[in-house]
Amino acid sequence: LVNSAGVLHVAPTEDFSLADFDRTLAVNVRSVFVASQAAARHMREGGRIINIGSTNAQRMPFAGGAAYAMSKSALIGLVKGMARDLGPRGITVNNVAPGPVDTDMNPADTDFGAGLHGLMAVPRHAKADEIAAMVAYLAGPEAGFVTGADLLIDGGFAA
Repeated sequence: LVNSAGVLHVAPTEDFSLADFDRTLAVNVRSVFVASQAAARHMREGGRIINIGSTNAQRMPFAGGAAYAMSKSALIGLVKGMARDLGPRGITVNNVAPGPVDTDMNPADTDFGAGLHGLMAVPRHAKADEIAAMVAYLAGPEAGFVTGADLLIDGGFAA
């Protein structure tokens, strides 16, 4: 199972509506838990649960992202707890935490993107296939001893 869902609503803490807060938690945390729980019930012996988190769990470089950062931080705790719960059955649970990835929602060629590049050791957005390669590794047999990990793929953004 690969859980890849997320919403980002940016607003100052004092202006952030409870509706937007609840939606952030529902999409970024609750849906991951519900899907993982359902998958675990069907994975008798062995399996992989891989969450797509965010480097923003480690570093939030802009104002207005508190709820997003908190929701992605929650995934780290969820991964560690589920790794303990499911490990005895050979099920691994990990979090992949990308930094900026060049997508339609987060294009690299903007002023915002250029600002992010200034905060990174490798000053560019990741390509989607770079993130997919880590997910493929975690899904394969070579990663059978990797569990409970939060794997940053962020070009040194959190370094």
